[in-house]
Amino acid sequence: MTLDLDSYRERAESFLEELDREYYLHLAGHKSELEVEAIYERYGALFERESVERIGEIRRASAGELGRRLRYLHRFALEGHLGAATRAEEARLAELEATLEIEIDGESMSYRTAAITQANEESADRRAAIEAAHNATLSERLSPLHREMLERWHRICAELGWPSYLDAFAELRGLDLVALRRQLDEFAEATGERYEAVVDPELERAVGMPLARLRRSDLVRVFRAVNLDRLFPPDRLVDSFRRTLAGIGIDLGAQSNILLDTESRPTKSPRAFCATPRVPEEVHLVVPPIGGREDFATLLHEGGHAEHYGNTEAALPFEFRHLGDNAVTESFAFLLEGLTADPAWLREVLGIEDPDAAVSHARAARLLMLRRYSAKIAYEVELHGPGVELDSMRSRYVELLSDRVGVAWPAEPWLSDIDPGFYVACYLRAWALELSWRRALLERFGESWFRRPEAGEWLLALWGQGQRLGAEELLGETLGGSLDFDGLASELTAL
Repeated sequence: MTLDLDSYRERAESFLEELDREYYLHLAGHKSELEVEAIYERYGALFERESVERIGEIRRASAGELGRRLRYLHRFALEGHLGAATRAEEARLAELEATLEIEIDGESMSYRTAAITQANEESADRRAAIEAAHNATLSERLSPLHREMLERWHRICAELGWPSYLDAFAELRGLDLVALRRQLDEFAEATGERYEAVVDPELERAVGMPLARLRRSDLVRVFRAVNLDRLFPPDRLVDSFRRTLAGIGIDLGAQSNILLDTESRPTKSPRAFCATPRVPEEVHLVVPPIGGREDFATLLHEGGHAEHYGNTEAALPFEFRHLGDNAVTESFAFLLEGLTADPAWLREVLGIEDPDAAVSHARAARLLMLRRYSAKIAYEVELHGPGVELDSMRSRYVELLSDRVGVAWPAEPWLSDIDPGFYVACYLRAWALELSWRRALLERFGESWFRRPEAGEWLLALWGQGQRLGAEELLGETLGGSLDFDGLASELTAL
């Protein structure tokens, strides 16, 4: 089979434009249907098995910058092949999530927005009831579709010659995922002794109970941090983001390519996101208004994505603008999100005289989240490994998550609590990369770096590179050194 790579890239970019715009319209609540099947049909040739195999053959015979581009393109082709094979299930899942309702004591609520209601619910028992109803619906209506998709992904990777789904994505992400799992096992061990000492005071303040009494259903309330609402007034939300960007020399209002959406809609996803139909020309920044500190954190997080993509050099090849290592964009998202835990930013931008409560809550929440994700990488390495017995993984999911987080974890999300293509590895490496960016900004521009246009210039130079380099390479070229999970553990557990 012959393959014109330039033509393939042009078609791939058009496909992503249509697909990302469709996801934006659906997840932002503008339309209830997720109509991806027709898009996959129009671009079906991109994801035929022959295309995946041919790109793989060319990639394995290439080196240097071309080899890098082709590795990104090969992963795109494989992910598209897997997506095309399960597009009917994906569309059905999206339809169900947008239209299903759950019932609590005679009251109906949207399946998709139940998490928002749960986060704002004062009663622990009612939070538990909402989560139980949500999980029952997940298990009965959605999990069979999730299982069909997972089994098909595994089968296709084997048909394409990889020993497992794990091996496929380790090769195409250029990562030793088993070694990364070991690093995070060490992180969990290093943070275990002081874990409760860090999180218990914040749990008491947020939900009135320590880790030993916490239920999984209380965690959304913990992250919601209602006790901090007075420090994070809703009318300051967008203004704080604009002022932060202005401080580093960026005028959000002048960025016609970045479109901000903070409106509330009944079917809007409860998970903030950034949609990138055209990089850098069209970037949508969508945040659901949950309330309080979490709104500020999510807006700044997704704003980091938007600024990264929106300031990517337009002349870069398609692979470096749209594909690449997403740990890079996640690191910039975490960098801006981290300002909600920065005492100087809290004082100077939000006018909080005593920011200690917000800082300590954010540290506890981050430690909790990292330990949760250390369990997720362990789980997914096992789930997607060669020779896995799928039925045994339900109990393994409960075991790993319960042990790392310290609460009894429900089994129902064992098939849905998975990001395709080992995206969990991007989050984990991004948390470590963000630490290096933050240290450099503090060292070069001081504790108020977010008010220094020179800091903005430094970041713009990084953002302009898109995702040409992987996280480890970009760090090595920019600052030297390697991803510091030990430093992350020390920072989060220092008493």
